[in-house]
Amino acid sequence: MTVLPTRLDPGGAEYTAHREAMLAKLADLDAEHAKALAGGGPGYVERHRGRGKLLARERIELLVDEDSPFLELSPLAAWGSEYPVGAALVTGIGTVEGVECVITANDPTVRGGASNPWTLRKALRAHEIARVNRLPLVNLVESGGADLPSQKEVFIPGGALFRDLTRLSAAGIPTVAVVFGNSTAGGAYVPGMSDHTVMVAERAKVFLGGPPLVRMATGEEADDESLGGAEMHARTSGLADHFALDEPDALRLARRIVARLDHRKPGPGPDLAAEPPKYAEEELLGIVPGDLKVPFDPREVIARIVDGSDFDEFKPRYGTSLATGWARLHGYPVGILANAQGVLFSQESQKAAQFIQLANQRSVPLLFLHNTTGYMVGRDYEQGGIIKHGAMMINAVANSTVPHLSVLMGASYGAGHYGMCGRAYEPRFLFAWPSAKSAVMGPQQLAGVLSIVARQSAAAKGRPYDEEADAAVRAVVEQQIEAESLPAFLSGRLYDDGVIDPRDTRTVLGLCLSAVHNAPVEGATGYGVFRM
Repeated sequence: MTVLPTRLDPGGAEYTAHREAMLAKLADLDAEHAKALAGGGPGYVERHRGRGKLLARERIELLVDEDSPFLELSPLAAWGSEYPVGAALVTGIGTVEGVECVITANDPTVRGGASNPWTLRKALRAHEIARVNRLPLVNLVESGGADLPSQKEVFIPGGALFRDLTRLSAAGIPTVAVVFGNSTAGGAYVPGMSDHTVMVAERAKVFLGGPPLVRMATGEEADDESLGGAEMHARTSGLADHFALDEPDALRLARRIVARLDHRKPGPGPDLAAEPPKYAEEELLGIVPGDLKVPFDPREVIARIVDGSDFDEFKPRYGTSLATGWARLHGYPVGILANAQGVLFSQESQKAAQFIQLANQRSVPLLFLHNTTGYMVGRDYEQGGIIKHGAMMINAVANSTVPHLSVLMGASYGAGHYGMCGRAYEPRFLFAWPSAKSAVMGPQQLAGVLSIVARQSAAAKGRPYDEEADAAVRAVVEQQIEAESLPAFLSGRLYDDGVIDPRDTRTVLGLCLSAVHNAPVEGATGYGVFRM
């Protein structure tokens, strides 16, 4: 039997302490998510509704299949910046007429849906997800274009939005634009470059230059409707493929467009008879310690997310700080790499490289569960080849072509973050738990290194060292690195696709695995040179 046993004691003091710490972090996370849900605030929401319009998430709800899930991505984008949390854009994956689609929806209650630098990054990430997973893209448009005060950060890189639309179309990935209101200036190219365009009567306004700009540029007097209204584009310019009577009608038409795509997934589907885990998902709250210096067994996590808690471990007695093995998740086969004790040694690195090669040989997606402080340092480990062995693991990750999914559960520090397929290694999806932290190293270690360097510099110059100033600097650095390591900070910069409740991990990963199977799953046939 390969069903994982459990040593977790849900009635114990340790479990209870871990659970309470996680619940406190989840409460803080809910408060931040609420800021994104609030949009531009009650006044702007009320004004928007007063115009007879639906909110961005209400539009999405009408678009996707009834009672089907919507996996929202990057809801904390722009957190900690001068721009509103959520970046005036909702993105995610939802099922429309049985077809998984990437959906984006401007939030017009936030500065009229204008795009700031974080809106752009969030939209480009959505386009990337559509491209690599071959998912149809549906844009629900209502935006005044670039947020003009921040144009210096939006205009030049913003051209990638239109580039992506044409490349998606050229790759045979359908694109749909549903225009509910303004789609002006550069934003006019969104419907212009989409395969299918729907416009709402008396609401949609699509023009390169609105009446004020036209008046300034040419002296011509023109009204919104004759310049860029839905009726004009449906009858005269031909930009509108479908003319909708109102917002629900526009969303109905969008659903019909997707239905007519006759979209099919390549390859076999999942095992529909997949068993749920043997242990309760609720227990995921009490596994990760509040202090990430305290190790935990990732098999307790694996047992609560994989089908039937069934896990065939690979090399269980070798490189024991990294658990590797085979499982199924919502009926899809996966290979799992999970940090067991934090530090990665040479054996763990070699084991990981071999396992990643095996997954590619079998064309099996990989799931990385992070809790690592990085690769081991020290004279014995350097002499033992930790650099070349760590490079071997990173080589395998970097050149693997099967889909990668990453979840940051605890620490994800140093080059260990890279070896475990951090953001720079382009996992198809990367999520974090509220307990996660990621940085070049831990706050105390980083502050300590800076202190040692400063102390050595003072000694080399023959100067006395100010211990009091050193303590103050260390405290400031520790505080800064701690703040910059937290999930909300990292998620705000789109270094992950969202911070999730641990109890939702199996569901989120199942949705992601289903999404990645819209594209062929094929393993790598070659790697870079492995230094032996």
